[in-house]
Amino acid sequence: MLKLKTLVARLLAVFAALTLTAQPVMAQSISVLRDAETEALLQDMVDPLAEAAGLGEGAVEIVLVNDGSINAFVAGGQRIFVHSGLINAADHANEVEGVLAHELGHITGGHINRFSEGVGNASRISLLTTLLAVGAALAGGGEAAMGVMAAGQQAAMGSFLAFSRVQEASADAAGAQYLSDAGVSGRGSLAFFEKLESYEFRRNISQDQDREYSRTHPLSGNRIARLQEEYVVDPAWDTPTDPELEARFQRAKAKLFGYLATPERTLTAYPTYMTGAPARYARAYAYHQSARIDDALQEVNALIAMDPDDPYFLELKGQILLESGRVEEALPPLRKATQLTGSNPLIASSLGHALIATEDPEYLDEAESVLRAAVGRDRENPFAWYQLGVVYGQRGDIPRARLASAEQLIMQGNAQAALMNAQAAENGLPAGSPDWIRAQDVALQARGLLERQRDRN
Repeated sequence: MLKLKTLVARLLAVFAALTLTAQPVMAQSISVLRDAETEALLQDMVDPLAEAAGLGEGAVEIVLVNDGSINAFVAGGQRIFVHSGLINAADHANEVEGVLAHELGHITGGHINRFSEGVGNASRISLLTTLLAVGAALAGGGEAAMGVMAAGQQAAMGSFLAFSRVQEASADAAGAQYLSDAGVSGRGSLAFFEKLESYEFRRNISQDQDREYSRTHPLSGNRIARLQEEYVVDPAWDTPTDPELEARFQRAKAKLFGYLATPERTLTAYPTYMTGAPARYARAYAYHQSARIDDALQEVNALIAMDPDDPYFLELKGQILLESGRVEEALPPLRKATQLTGSNPLIASSLGHALIATEDPEYLDEAESVLRAAVGRDRENPFAWYQLGVVYGQRGDIPRARLASAEQLIMQGNAQAALMNAQAAENGLPAGSPDWIRAQDVALQARGLLERQRDRN
């Protein structure tokens, strides 16, 4: 039997671990995928649902995450994080709309903010049982103490899981309402839940009704049954998906697959006899990854022949040419793509990069103009800030180069280096100028980040 002091120490350590780790994981390291076409598509998909939810058009941002698992989540604020694996698993745009509606239910329900409520309930149970276990240990009942502790941990976990299941059921109901109010069919929502159920069966995840208590989500079969009752009587049940939206989704899905998968997998999934836009998109990326530049350009030229003014086809051609060293040839398609999209920040960043890559000083003015426009519309664009810093560095404008570096570094979480660059920029910029004020803002942001890091440590 454990010695009394050792037993009490372990019991207290268990409680400490519970209270320290039972916090929402908001700051996990995630790999974000940025693509102008896909972001525009996802925004157009979520906006009608967000309006139906009372949040308004443009109020919710979609972030695409490079993760092969079938998942989406919210993590504070009004951002929905969608895994690339979810896009790959969805057969139609309507399935993704169903997922977005569910996640909006989490946002409007304030579920992230209420996370601490569920954790608090579990922690209180843990505290009570830990104190009872310590009392039993002090009374000499070591085995009884460990029994009390085990039962308490199970009760605490049960409390938290029940809380989570209630939130998920609430988000399901809210999502169904938002789909209805937006005139979007619930067929895709049901189809996606059926995919999840099939996935669980293949992974031997128990669907036993008696085991639901051990899950964070209700059983998929139960969710399908509840939602189907609502969806089939909804006026939007037989409403077809907008054909243009569906076509855009199939393009974005193929594009993402071609970018992330190995060339061999892409060419197997999209063989050469498939000549539609999605297949050509995917193969262009596969050939580009394999350094088969002529084949990649052949595919993208076929796309441009379908629609000479499609900015995303032009962007891809410019990207292939730029990354294969044919910089001057990349400029015309990137310029046209930038113009057609009204200077989309991501496409404008690529144009700015290409202009710098020519190593021709005559292009520096144009590069500065497009890059400043890019960061003006999208400050969370570290690549554009880096390129803008290069422009200032080549001109010898070191204070503004340091400010651009500070902007880039703060987004990458390097608070110490961001603070150093922001302070150097402030010292070299004209006092009272917009850039001088911005340098102070970045320095303040960096200090706050450093303080939070010290508090966590």
